[in-house]
This record gives sequence, structure tokens and C-alpha cells, in this order.
Amino acid sequence: MTRNLRFLILLLFIVPSLLFAGNPDRQGEAGAYELVLNPWARSAGLHSLNIGSVSGVEAMRMNPAGIGRIGSTEILLAQTRYLIGADINLNAMGFAKKVGKNGAFGVSIMAIDFGDIKVTTDAQPEGTGVTYSPSFFNLGLGYSHSFEKVNVGVLFRVVNESTSDINSSGFALDAGVQYVTGDRDNIKFGIAIRNIGTPMKFKGPGLATSTENPDKGGYNLTYSVRGATYELPSLLNIGLSIKSYLTDKHTLTFDGGFTANSFAQDQVGLGVEYAFNNKFMLRGAYKLEVSAASETRIEASVDNGPSFGASLDIPLKKKDLSDILGDDTDTEVKVEKKNPPRFGVDYAYKLTNPFGGIHTLGIRLNF
Repeated sequence: MTRNLRFLILLLFIVPSLLFAGNPDRQGEAGAYELVLNPWARSAGLHSLNIGSVSGVEAMRMNPAGIGRIGSTEILLAQTRYLIGADINLNAMGFAKKVGKNGAFGVSIMAIDFGDIKVTTDAQPEGTGVTYSPSFFNLGLGYSHSFEKVNVGVLFRVVNESTSDINSSGFALDAGVQYVTGDRDNIKFGIAIRNIGTPMKFKGPGLATSTENPDKGGYNLTYSVRGATYELPSLLNIGLSIKSYLTDKHTLTFDGGFTANSFAQDQVGLGVEYAFNNKFMLRGAYKLEVSAASETRIEASVDNGPSFGASLDIPLKKKDLSDILGDDTDTEVKVEKKNPPRFGVDYAYKLTNPFGGIHTLGIRLNF
């Protein structure tokens, strides 16, 4: 075992003890919690524990250092049915591409569909017959660079939450590092800070309220209510990934991760993924809150417990890629024999209590 590897393993166990940022007294004080949701199926099946090995588009949600760990280009689409029974869907799409010899950039967007919500008043608590749907979305632009065994990355994200008459927006920064070692580059360590940004505050005419004139003038007065500022849910992710080659076609990858939350309790988890010939993958993970042993499952957050997932990766011939992307692909895309284009389908399920769990389905194209 090399000195660097011993240092990384030691760091993985020492840093969490020094960075127990979880603070139950501040739990719930942050906003924009959609920033901690993972809309991508492959990493969701591992409960977002693959911080050291995550790559491509999915890295923009966990550790931007992994954006460049792709062949050339990756396109990813995903939909999540969040908390079955709540009628909430997450829709996400992303694009990542190598630039130059060592660089890569990526763009991702996630929007939340809350469905139609009834407008209610004091006089009509069952609804006025009018509905509305909030608009929550965030757009991320990231870049990573490779220095032999080390990848570094940074991502800027625009956050927006609004309805028809109120709005809140802000900016967030993610930054991360990945280190690769081992005889077959099978050991990966990652660390990332996420959601470091500007406080947000709701503004707009929807915050105005009309009340009776206190001077008994026989008419109402309209007051503008000041919205309180709220912080982003900043956190620190640390993870170690070790791949074991059972044979040339059968591999097992073990992932361990620790999350230090500024506005919630800390989390730790373990995950494992089995892969056959890089074409079929099964994965599972378990995450728990470090200080939630005395709490009931309902009192703890929903981001706990088991998760499961599967993926199917299908290598494509150059002609197949031309059929998908257009007739000009043969002249514009160079496909190496060692890295043929691949089409993949990913699925993940996370058990939650309450509600009926979280289902995520994604499709990807690598070329």
C-alpha cells in the first residue's frame, strides 16, 4: 500500500470526526432544499455515496471534479417521482464534454413539477376553483481539469424559486477534488463542498396583505410584508471507492461516504455495485443519520435507509450512433474501437417513510 493511499484512508476516517457540522438545533432553518436532491438514477441507487468515483453529468450534482471522467461526450435525461403520493416530479437533463486534453465542461438543469395546487382562502378553505404551480429550477455550469491522478472541478449554479406573484433567486458554488490510485486505478477518493452561496429572500406583490385600518377609518390598508432571508443547505461530502476485479468481466465496487451538513444531521453510508462486463450493473446502499439513533424514522429525514438500482449499458456501432444523432455523425464524431458509443438505461428506488418511496429513471448516451 503506497504512502498516498494510507494517507487518504486515514484522512477518510479522521476528517469526519473533526467536521461533525451537523446541528439539529439549526435543522430546517435553510431553504432551497432541492439543491440536496439527486435526480440521477445511477448515483441515486448508491444513495449518492459514490463521491470518489462519480463521473460525467452526474458529477455536477455530487462532485464536479468528476465531470471530465468520460470518454468524450455524455448526454443524460432523467425523471424522478419524488415521495410517491405527494405528486412531485423532478425533471433533469445534462450535457458533459471533454475540451482539449485535460479539460471538460458540463451543463445541467433540474426543474420540479409540483402539479396543480388549489388556491385557498379563509373564506374558502376547500379551494376557490383556481390552481397554481410553483416554479423551482436550478441551472449549473461546471468545469473540471485533470492533473494525472488528480481531478479538480468547480460548478456555478443559479437557483430560482417562484410562483406567479413572489420570487426568490440566488447563486451557489460547488467545488471538489478526486484522487485516483491503485494498480488498475481501482481506488478513488473524493471530497467536495456544495451549495456555498448567497442568502435568498422572497420578494414580490404576493407578500402584500390587506388589513383593517387600526384608526377605524372604515377602509383597509395594504401592508408589504418583508420576507426573511434564508441560507442555502451547504454541506461537505467525503467518499472512498474501491473496485475489486473478481474476473475480467465481473467486478464489485464498494463505496463509503460521509456528509457533514450545516443545517441538518450528519450522514454516513455504505454501498456496493456489481458489474458484468460493464454492460449490466446491480447496486444497493444504506445511509443513516449519525445522531438519529433515538429518533423515529418519521422524525428523521427521508434521505435515509436503503436504496437499490440497476443499469443496462448497450455498446453501439458507429452506424447505430449515426441513426440516433443524424446522418452527419460519421464525419463529425470519431469513435475509437476501445471506447465505442454506449446507450444506457438506469433505474433507482429509495425507500422512504412516510410516503411510497422515490423512483428514478434515466437514459444516457456516451460517445
